[in-house]
Amino acid sequence: MRQIVLDTETTGLEPEQGHRVIEVGAVELVDRRITGNNLQLYIDPQRDIDDAAFEVHGLDADFLAGKPKFADVAEQFLGFIKDADLIIHNAPFDISFIDYELSLLEGQRKTSIDELCAVTDSLALARRKHPGQKNSLDALCRRYGVDNSTRELHGALLDAEILADVYLAMTGGQLSLFGDEDGDRPGAADEEFVRLPEDRPPILVLRASADELIRHEAYLDVLDSAAAEGALWRRAAAAA
Repeated sequence: MRQIVLDTETTGLEPEQGHRVIEVGAVELVDRRITGNNLQLYIDPQRDIDDAAFEVHGLDADFLAGKPKFADVAEQFLGFIKDADLIIHNAPFDISFIDYELSLLEGQRKTSIDELCAVTDSLALARRKHPGQKNSLDALCRRYGVDNSTRELHGALLDAEILADVYLAMTGGQLSLFGDEDGDRPGAADEEFVRLPEDRPPILVLRASADELIRHEAYLDVLDSAAAEGALWRRAAAAA
């Protein structure tokens, strides 16, 4: 399975107002392993950069002057992501900008990212896993023990690299049942594991009664109706 963790930096917040992509960062995962095959593109937006956006990523017009236009790198970018599953934090934001850039290409069939790739929104995934908690990339780094100490400013490739680590941690195992002092949960690296003695007494197995099984299925029916993707236990059982 090939996945691409993707991030962009832009001149502002609204493609509808003509704001453009100025950096693309993409990290390749194959079978849940980071391959080191990354893509970073700086792009001349041919327009001014909002002050608020500059405060976030630090990319200015002088740095971007002379960089290729999006049309110059579109084929390279689309070739890198084609047929991969994209993982994007707050995907609607980045997808709206990329689709806007694609709509401006001349002499090509108009397309959208959804036609080329499956998209997983890691922010939506985090909100399902951690309802009521902060789920920004920085908050998830704290929760899963991912080092983001070099992230003084946002950068598309840097953020994609950090998100790749967060995504693998978030989808790869179980966290501690006990939160830290900030209410976030530590990653697996923070946990202590104890090896039980070989001469320990046998573990007592208590099986659910018929009545408990009926009530369990009724509860799963409630989860099925409440969750957008249905009850996780039923999906896991169906996939097994």
